[in-house]
Amino acid sequence: MNILITGSTGMIGTALIDFLKARGHHVTRLVRTSAQGSEPAVRWDPGAGVLQVNEIEGCEAVVHLAGESIAGGRWTVAQKAKIRDSRVQGTTLLAETLAKLKQPPKVLVSASAIGYYGDRGDEALREESSPGTGFLPATCVEWEKAADPARQKGIRVVHPRFGIILSPKGGALAKMLLPFKLGAGGIMGNGKQYWSWVSLDDAIGAIHHAIVTESVVGPMNVVAPGVVTNQEFTKTLGRVLSRPTIFPLPAFAARLVLGEMADELLLASARIEPARLVATGYKFRHTDLEKALRELLKKN
Repeated sequence: MNILITGSTGMIGTALIDFLKARGHHVTRLVRTSAQGSEPAVRWDPGAGVLQVNEIEGCEAVVHLAGESIAGGRWTVAQKAKIRDSRVQGTTLLAETLAKLKQPPKVLVSASAIGYYGDRGDEALREESSPGTGFLPATCVEWEKAADPARQKGIRVVHPRFGIILSPKGGALAKMLLPFKLGAGGIMGNGKQYWSWVSLDDAIGAIHHAIVTESVVGPMNVVAPGVVTNQEFTKTLGRVLSRPTIFPLPAFAARLVLGEMADELLLASARIEPARLVATGYKFRHTDLEKALRELLKKN
């Protein structure tokens, strides 16, 4: 299958390319700078609205992962605009261009996030649950809606709403490892907020599942079935690393350092169920947090 990928240099994109190539797929990367690596590449510029239709003709599936990191810095007005615009502009340009192709792809897998649901306490959340309130939910709603031109063309569109992706190579886990290894780890806030996690292997597996499973349409929660609270996550990581977890990060301190980001990323509670993945037969590799962390961190 000919598969076009944006965000190919990120943690998910890099692993996804290796996964797809190992299964015999032909991968083309959509890049904003000069092409690097062995895969074919096409240049685009979402901010300037540049993407040539003829250069992506013939793709059978598209995976859209590109977007400014939500944890790249304090959420100033300018940074929030950059986060939102990078997602909405890029998705709009891609969806509109795909709709113009003589032979559009069968599927567009366009990333989203569980930030869609906002801070919901212990409410069980499935794909049909309503969006929450705040910056992240509003951004996710716009982000997903930006794919409408592809939907209207008849392309099957899937929005993987990624939870906290666990990998020692990047993301939240990589940032937590040093303080935890130094014995400085602890709960965040009161520790009762739900953290919906997924291993990088299952995040990649879910994307592939969305590509090849025709019954998967619309939002798809990409989280493991074994959701835990922040306190449970903290204790489990400390146990795996054989380190104490006695230094909490109070909510006021998190807000002092990170501002609005603290409330929406670290202190928000999202008890997510991967209902669509389960219903369509996806087999998770990791469902137990401790077993997943031991495998990822080679602590078996």
